[in-house]
Amino acid sequence: MIENNREEERRQILYRYKHLLKTCGNIISRADIKLIRKAFDLSLEDHEGERRSNGDPAIYRSLSVAQITVEELGLGRTSLICALLYDIVQKERINIDEITELFGSKVAQIIQGLVKVTNIYSQNLTQHTDNFRKLLLSFADDVRVVLIILADRLFHIRNMEHKSVEEQQLLAKEIEFLYIPLAHRLGMYNVKSDMEDLALRYLQPDTYFEIVQKLKDSEEQRQQFIQDFIDPIKHELNKLGLKYKVKARTKTVASILHKMKKKQVEFDEVYDIFAVRIILKTSHKKEKSECWKVYSAVSDLYRPNPERLRDWITIPKSNGYESLHTTVLGPKNRWVEVQIRTKRMNKIAEQGFAAHWKYKGGKAEGGLDNWLQDIREVLESQEGNSIDLIDKFKADLYNKEIYVFTPKGDLKQLPAGATLLDFAYSIHSDLGGKCIGGTVNQRNVSIRQVLRNGDQVAITTSNTQKAKSDWLNFVVTTKAKNKIRQSMKEEMLKEADLGKETLKRRMKNWKIDFCDENIRKLMNTYKYKLAVDLYYGIATELHDLSEIKEVLTREEVESEKVSPEDMPDYSKRKVEGQGEDVLIVDQNIANVDYSLAKCCNPIFGDDIFGFVTIGKGISIHRVGCSNAKEMQSRYPYRVVKANWSEKGAASYQAVLHIMGDDELGMMSSISEVITKDLRVQMRSISVESNGGVFEGNLTVVVSNIDHLNTLIVKLKRIKGVHRVSRFDTVS
Repeated sequence: MIENNREEERRQILYRYKHLLKTCGNIISRADIKLIRKAFDLSLEDHEGERRSNGDPAIYRSLSVAQITVEELGLGRTSLICALLYDIVQKERINIDEITELFGSKVAQIIQGLVKVTNIYSQNLTQHTDNFRKLLLSFADDVRVVLIILADRLFHIRNMEHKSVEEQQLLAKEIEFLYIPLAHRLGMYNVKSDMEDLALRYLQPDTYFEIVQKLKDSEEQRQQFIQDFIDPIKHELNKLGLKYKVKARTKTVASILHKMKKKQVEFDEVYDIFAVRIILKTSHKKEKSECWKVYSAVSDLYRPNPERLRDWITIPKSNGYESLHTTVLGPKNRWVEVQIRTKRMNKIAEQGFAAHWKYKGGKAEGGLDNWLQDIREVLESQEGNSIDLIDKFKADLYNKEIYVFTPKGDLKQLPAGATLLDFAYSIHSDLGGKCIGGTVNQRNVSIRQVLRNGDQVAITTSNTQKAKSDWLNFVVTTKAKNKIRQSMKEEMLKEADLGKETLKRRMKNWKIDFCDENIRKLMNTYKYKLAVDLYYGIATELHDLSEIKEVLTREEVESEKVSPEDMPDYSKRKVEGQGEDVLIVDQNIANVDYSLAKCCNPIFGDDIFGFVTIGKGISIHRVGCSNAKEMQSRYPYRVVKANWSEKGAASYQAVLHIMGDDELGMMSSISEVITKDLRVQMRSISVESNGGVFEGNLTVVVSNIDHLNTLIVKLKRIKGVHRVSRFDTVS
């Protein structure tokens, strides 16, 4: 009995091997078959006697992954050999030098990448470790590493029935988090769809099987409707003499669930549960014209929804996807999505990167090549965040792309919501860093301008421009965010150098040694781990130099930090109705005990707190001050609650940041609103104009926060003013 089982397994292994060769028969030569046979024999010998957890021979896995690699991902001989061999290299049954000698350097390089990924997994891969960055970097080295690992993950998720619920959910979460977004970005829609459904099956089994059952219950009715819909189309296409196939596919369970959630509807209310695909067999030259012929025939039969026309033939998606989509009103007033594409386009849609690579004659498609380069740049940078990168891929699953033009007419693809600054960074990092504005369709705009499909964009630069931290609030591309963070870090290091020189100079004047011992003393006092952070704090005036002198000249026996008991008594007074001491900021602002912080200019009505300084009383800050988080986390014992008295002082100084079109009479309009309309005193105005856009700061005197907010609203209403916001002098 056992012998019969073994004989059956041998027949099954041979059958699977022959099926693998047959699948790739039209893309391999006799020499290739010899190499594949050599790889198969090595793998078979290594797996002899080994079994998977479900009892199957271990070689089944290697053959199945190789089959997926060739049949579903469209890869060739090199990837097939790698899929068969990387497991035995991982187990060190054969070394990489032997692989190079037997199969060549390219196979060895890819297997090294695969082994590296496997090693990372063995180290308990989590989303929050450096292993995750290493994993993505391994993928970025050669895209075939991604594709073979995708095949491996797909095999495993398809064969999870015998695993525990915990193991099923663990793999499903990993696939949902990482591999579905990667498959989507690589244009591998078949793999992505399969993974989505299988992950949903294990993560939300009740929901999954409920939708599956509803699809089964409505299948007969759906098939009849599809037949009624496509028969007239076939008749018209036959009259045109076109060679074609018509396929009707039901949307995946995951896709239907997404529609239900997005539209907030039940299963029965999802109108496009299936799509009809028309695949043309035609020459490359006639592709576009024949696709549009089909569109014309379909739209003559059924009324199209003009808002649902998607032309990815004229301008393909960045992952290489080409197709013409339209949604038409079919029989019984039901909307049906129709996808029109050629056989070549369909191959690319199903297999993504690999198929596109083949049709380009072995050269990677530009958009994907650039994407892989972007991954390397982001991950090799110290500021690169691999989790943010995958979050972006996930966001792209359902997000749209826009297409804009450079002044020379070159096409750039960006995510929906991208700004002028994103566009500048997509061209070149230096262009983004120096961008001060630009033009969209010959109209002057600011760096925050959100771009739309078809915009023609030009960038204006200035050598004095520097990246600013608030840019991170409106850029959307990973590349722009990463480059801005890099620039900010470089700027911080420059500021830190200035702070270091300032401290050196002052310590020399104080006749105090600039040495490691004294620097450590300051770092301990201000709770810094790195000296560069201390120097930056000095450069940005976060630390008062007189306070630093006091720390350095303090007796060694004295405590290195000011305790709440050691704080001077600044006459904290209780506020009626509250059970704790709260500092009352009254009209006597000039009193030595109190001062309004210049970094945030608090105004009567702002939420405030007090910060105990050494020798300068209490500094009053806004709760939203850019330094608040630093002070509250590092020196909680020096923070005191504060409120305004019932009647504040008569006037407070505030700084506003304003930006708009640089037009004749603009400054006059602004001045008139400030001084005449609201009778606000203007202390100073400083603006710069570049490329038809002005930007600057206004210093005004107001009586309270309501007064200031009213002024901001009035200024925003001035024609040509784009943005008015309260400005903190320290950012």
